[in-house]
Amino acid sequence: MRFFQKIGNAFSRFMYGRNGGDYLGMTLLWLAIVLDVINIFIKNETAHLVIGIIPTALLAWAIFRMLSRNLQKRRAENAWFMYKCWYPVTRGFRQAKQKSMDKEHKYFTCPQCRTVCRVPKGKGKIVITCPKCRHQIHGKS
Repeated sequence: MRFFQKIGNAFSRFMYGRNGGDYLGMTLLWLAIVLDVINIFIKNETAHLVIGIIPTALLAWAIFRMLSRNLQKRRAENAWFMYKCWYPVTRGFRQAKQKSMDKEHKYFTCPQCRTVCRVPKGKGKIVITCPKCRHQIHGKS
């Protein structure tokens, strides 16, 4: 067996039963990198020190999560992060991209239930009835 294969096998044995990388851990790492880059351009010494401590704490937390053997708790943390932070942000980006690519329709959001209603452009002033809560929305398409 070659040297690097032995190292890879040893690392695999070490990581067996541990959490490893997940979306929360990778987000913590990227946030630490961004804060380090921002910290390069800060001139104030006290702000530089405070912002310099935050990425170190984020990296320590990410490494702790990766090496943790309490899989149930780490998976619950990651599930909470995905549900509360990751999915709403990615859904917003997907919807914004879809709306910007769709030049034939206009989108209205119901003020009561937040349902997005799509209507064709060029119909003038219209009254839209929300399919979910039956609230009427007045707008121009």
